Amino acid sequence: MGTRMLPRIASACAGALLALCLSATSVFAAPGHVRVDRAVRAAVAAGAPFQRVIITVNAGCRTSVRSALERHGDVVDAEFPLIGAIGAEIHSRDVETLAANGCVRVISADADVRASALPSGRAYPPSPEPCPSQTLISTLRDTLGLPHLAQSAPSVPTGRGVGVAIVDSGISPSDDFAGRISVFYDFTRGTGRKTSHPYDDFGHGTHIAGLIGSSGELSQGEFQGVAPGARLAVFKVLDKTGAGRTSDVIRAIEFIVANRAALDVHVINLSLGHPIFAPAAEDPLVRAVEQATAAGLVVVASAGNFGQKESDGTVGYAGITSPGNAPSAITVGAVMTKDTISRLDDEVAPYSSRGPTWYDARVKPDLVAPGHRLASDTNLSSYLYDALQQNRGRTLTGEPLLLLSGSSMAAAVTSGVVALALQAHEESRAGRWGAAPALTPNLVKGILQYSAITIDGADYLTQGAGQVNADGAVALARAIDTSRPIGAAWLGAIVPLSGIGGASYSWAGHVIYGDTVLAGDVLAANNIVWSTNIVWGSALREGDNIVWGTALREADNIVWGTNIVWGANIVWSTRVIGQRIDASAPTNIVWGADIVWGTLELDNIVWGTVVR
Repeated sequence: MGTRMLPRIASACAGALLALCLSATSVFAAPGHVRVDRAVRAAVAAGAPFQRVIITVNAGCRTSVRSALERHGDVVDAEFPLIGAIGAEIHSRDVETLAANGCVRVISADADVRASALPSGRAYPPSPEPCPSQTLISTLRDTLGLPHLAQSAPSVPTGRGVGVAIVDSGISPSDDFAGRISVFYDFTRGTGRKTSHPYDDFGHGTHIAGLIGSSGELSQGEFQGVAPGARLAVFKVLDKTGAGRTSDVIRAIEFIVANRAALDVHVINLSLGHPIFAPAAEDPLVRAVEQATAAGLVVVASAGNFGQKESDGTVGYAGITSPGNAPSAITVGAVMTKDTISRLDDEVAPYSSRGPTWYDARVKPDLVAPGHRLASDTNLSSYLYDALQQNRGRTLTGEPLLLLSGSSMAAAVTSGVVALALQAHEESRAGRWGAAPALTPNLVKGILQYSAITIDGADYLTQGAGQVNADGAVALARAIDTSRPIGAAWLGAIVPLSGIGGASYSWAGHVIYGDTVLAGDVLAANNIVWSTNIVWGSALREGDNIVWGTALREADNIVWGTNIVWGANIVWSTRVIGQRIDASAPTNIVWGADIVWGTLELDNIVWGTVVR
């Protein structure tokens, strides 16, 4: 993507005089310290004359900062009230001066985002074998514990009545989506423009939409999406090459939040991202996600595809991308199901990004889901269909399909499961409890984690709580009586087992809250965490107004922050919660986007500690 050059306008505020212009108004008088994210710093160091940035300002400062920038000849092209920020193209020489101003909180790059957060120049993980003429079948719904055909089990929800916002490259209309594309907005040219003619020149968004909500009309039901009854609100932010800007994604999220009632949207799917350049609290895309969650929207984000070094296949940690590092988002990694219904042979895909998150050391992903070699709807004129000939397939009726792999696909599958859980609870509360509150985003995440099915041999930083289980999520969503007051039991008798493909699987039975694994009766009673949309992982201390049923002790928490020094290199502490790291283990090195390759001695770190 090209960068628009700034006009070289002579101004009384040129160069260092920008500071005087900024301080001319009283709101700039107070000194302050802000962070400049590492992408902006890197661009300054590389000698870039101009930069596209997102400037987060203090309350009441947006107008003054905008005016000062414009007087200086900078191009201000957006304001983001949702996160209190301004989008602009500025002179790199002014970054340090601007950062020192008391009214500016953070200067962040208006970073390029990509589908699945794949780095520029890399193709989607291809199918391991060519299949240009292969007739495909699907095991996706079956392995989730859903009927192969939604019509065969009327009691199973389809996502009817639930709106899913797909923020991606668009959608190609077809009979698989007939009557269910509620709106289409194109943000690739800045301010979103509503159009009556949806399109998808890249092809990623159509694939995502098919996994979430294809009716299966074109495949005689074989490739039904997870929630074939859900409405799809589509927001195009990625261009024909799968690239976009952070500012456009924020614009779309901001629009969804502001118009959520009119749009009737409940879920946002973000199968895109960029490398993490700053702590989550200072990342504008993360902050937009947190605001959306606080507004009651369930945000599902891909974990990223930075789990494996291209050169030798080494699996690494700390590759989560933004906005997957958003605490309250449901961040999803990809599973290889081997095209079988059984869960026994499932593995987390080596390319799927592992935690912890860079800077904040949070446990991510929250879950994993099928994401490898998934066939879904495609557009014959799209970039991906043209570029990935080895990934082409067809339905039994001869309709074209495309096989794609990545955490993007896993996020889409999970968004579909969320839609099923929301519908299941709505119908249950209407029939049994009357005016009970809807499921909050935090409770949805808790339900998905508690009902997940763990993958043998995968640690928490690889699989989160486990692999998503639609059968269990629907059962839990139906059983929780949200009309009960805080502290009261709200979950009736339920067997924590799911039958999939003739086998019975136990649920994970735990929730990863912050850096702590909570098990036992964590979902048995109403709790302020489940009843509100406070930031996931916050206020988890004894004495806070959280009724977990057991006292939380400092020793029970898995504390990363004090034991890791982040910087140009990662320095693991010699002691982590009293446990020594094996000094003979291979040295961890930083490679590429700050991923820790090599052996992370998880057995010597108490990620397995469970609060019961």
